[in-house]
Amino acid sequence: MTGVLNMLFASYAGGGGVNIVVKFTATGSWTCPEGVTEVEYLVVGGGGAGGGAGNNGGGGGAGGFRTGAGFSVTAGTKYTVTVGAGAPKVTTNNVAGSQGSNSVFSTITSAGGGGGGYYDTNTATSGGSGGGGAAGSSVGQPGAAGNTPASSSPPDTNAIQGNSGGNGRAGSQAGGGGGAGASGDNSTSLQGGDGGIGGLSSISGSSSYYAGGGGGGTGGAVAGAGGLGGGGAGGTNNSGDATSGTVNTGGGGGGSTGGGGAPNQASGAGGSGIVILKYSVASGEAVITKFTASGSWVAPEGITSIDYLCVAGGGSGGNAHGGGGGAGGYREASGTSVTPGTAYTVTVGAGGAGRTARGVGAKGGNSSIVGIVASTGGGGGGSQQGPSAGQAGGSGGGGANTTSGQLSGGAGNQGGYSPAEGTSGGTGTGGQWYGSGGGGANQAGFGSAGSVAGKGGDGKTSTISGVSTTYAGGGGGCGEGGGGGAGGAGGGTAGVGGNDSSANATANTGGGTGGARDLAGTGGSNTGTGGSGIIIISFTAP
Repeated sequence: MTGVLNMLFASYAGGGGVNIVVKFTATGSWTCPEGVTEVEYLVVGGGGAGGGAGNNGGGGGAGGFRTGAGFSVTAGTKYTVTVGAGAPKVTTNNVAGSQGSNSVFSTITSAGGGGGGYYDTNTATSGGSGGGGAAGSSVGQPGAAGNTPASSSPPDTNAIQGNSGGNGRAGSQAGGGGGAGASGDNSTSLQGGDGGIGGLSSISGSSSYYAGGGGGGTGGAVAGAGGLGGGGAGGTNNSGDATSGTVNTGGGGGGSTGGGGAPNQASGAGGSGIVILKYSVASGEAVITKFTASGSWVAPEGITSIDYLCVAGGGSGGNAHGGGGGAGGYREASGTSVTPGTAYTVTVGAGGAGRTARGVGAKGGNSSIVGIVASTGGGGGGSQQGPSAGQAGGSGGGGANTTSGQLSGGAGNQGGYSPAEGTSGGTGTGGQWYGSGGGGANQAGFGSAGSVAGKGGDGKTSTISGVSTTYAGGGGGCGEGGGGGAGGAGGGTAGVGGNDSSANATANTGGGTGGARDLAGTGGSNTGTGGSGIIIISFTAP
């Protein structure tokens, strides 16, 4: 599983094994474990935004809400999981709210919520649930349709994915956005329409509402309330901006006010969606969770130890006679103690930003499972500009070259761990145009020699995921007119010569990027972004 931000055991399954619930709050992927043939699912799209700043806007419609059980999956298949973004708030007059983005698991697509309309125009849009209609000078505007496109039941256990938005009225009160459980309310002479209530799900182990509609805005004092399930409240003439939908609920954003006391206040943004899967794993099966984005992990009941791999983000190469970026720190262990029921914060380090001007490369971000393990970001490659030596890091950045000689590579194992998390960057003896390689997890970066640029150090190979994979290779040093040193195995990229730019390192490997020559001396070359890190947790189902 990748991009997973929560994973927990719901209960022991009958006949041994466990039921597993996985929450995706960011886009990623899920590989179906061996022995699993069906899943229960909840897929909620991103919420729509409320309508127009300062325009008595309608509430945003909730993202589509689709849930079902007995959905067929194939063991060993990698399924892309898309979590839809909520639509951004509206900060400009006379602009309707936009639709949220779709959330997708396999063939199940939940549409983004429709946007709320703005004053005196029929501009509410349809979606999973429809946006609320705006107020008007002589006639109110209609809300938009929900369940667009229509969902199918089966496989869903709910008949439709959402409902229509409520209507606005003449004057200053706008309609509420539709929710998964009910349509948005029409506005009244006294207040904006409330957002429709969301849908109730207990897939995560406790009952929660999702996909509530956004409340309609008003030029008066009483706006529509957000629907239960993350809907945002509308704005009033003395409340300022409308309220945004709650993150990872698919709630619609509140419609804006048009009152004289707050004529240009923004509408509310839609809340992002969510995807939740639930399935059973037989006793004795390996449970492997890959984090390619930061999040949290809850130690399941009955699990007191885990195996882990923790790789930090790789550094970027230096620009101008540059050395290669160092790999992110690499740490792996088995039988590490955890406490059942404890939520552990997981941080996946970003790769160091590519260098677009002359100078030393950027260091990668640290990765960690709080209370268990941490690894250090890879050091940036050195540069003639400054001049700057290679940076220290999980593995050190490679040294640059100057007219007066080579600069040193950065030290590795900056975290001081045993066994070491990485190695040092290379320091060479080559000509002034040739940089040295960044260090890798398993091998120090190579120094330049004569007219040969230094190669990045190779990374280490792990089988924790069930597939032999190499991580944390260093970036190669820059060359002269042609190519530079090769990248190290494990995501590192090659250095480049002339005015070429080095490639980005492979994502989720912690690889470093190659250094650049910058022949023109104007920063025309760029170095690629270091590879982001990864965290993998493995244990056996009891």
